[in-house]
Amino acid sequence: MSTHHTRDAVARQPVEVRRGANGWYNDTQEDLLALERPVALVYNGISHAVMMASPADLEDFALGFSLSEGILASTDECYDLEIHEAPQGLTVHLTIASQRMAELKQRRRSLTGRTGCGLCGTEALEQAIRPIPHVMAPPLSDAAIQRSLQELSAHQPLQAATGASHGAAWCDAWGNIKQLREDVGRHNALDKLIGALAREASPLGEGFALVTSRASYEMVHKCASAGIGALVAVSAATALAVEQAQASGLLLAGFARPGRHLIYHRPATAAMATA
Repeated sequence: MSTHHTRDAVARQPVEVRRGANGWYNDTQEDLLALERPVALVYNGISHAVMMASPADLEDFALGFSLSEGILASTDECYDLEIHEAPQGLTVHLTIASQRMAELKQRRRSLTGRTGCGLCGTEALEQAIRPIPHVMAPPLSDAAIQRSLQELSAHQPLQAATGASHGAAWCDAWGNIKQLREDVGRHNALDKLIGALAREASPLGEGFALVTSRASYEMVHKCASAGIGALVAVSAATALAVEQAQASGLLLAGFARPGRHLIYHRPATAAMATA
């Protein structure tokens, strides 16, 4: 697989701005903007989706999207992955197993749309809420959640530079952040994290995902599809996200801020850790 456009790829752009409070200042300063570019995902030569995304960690993004959307069941079903850049955007070419390609054609889905829009192009209402896999929620302590929040900002260089990106982190059972991916879209950031974990074959039996967004249906579904048993969000959960967490057995927490958080669903099998 190609290693082009990794985390070190340019994902920000300088711009001249005027800063003001009660009035505009006459002097100008340089600021940094997060880049947002069209990224086309092409499977076995057939274009499937065009997403607006930050142009970094695109290998992780393409693989994570493929896994979380059920296009691939495992990384072994992706035989090759190449990234091509053009003035109008980037294209990720994936070569996947023929059986998976046949199933993809049957789905007849086109996801061209807004940043991280997971349901654009869905053809019928019954396709909107897909069956969610069952996961095993790990024990998770309040202290681990709070420890991860303390570490979060130090792992978000794009957010620190631009103020315009989401982050998705993988944290161990003690709340130490082991992986983090950033993107202008919250779904994209989580897909990048899922792809990174899959490429490294990281064990997901313990630990949890931490996202800098609300916990929506899509975020819960992506975690469950990847085998992640616990999701913590810095903003609120939606009603459907809680329903889906209950259906899958996923531990779901939200409004996670320094000193406080809410547990929306903790399965009875996930005894609370004390460390």
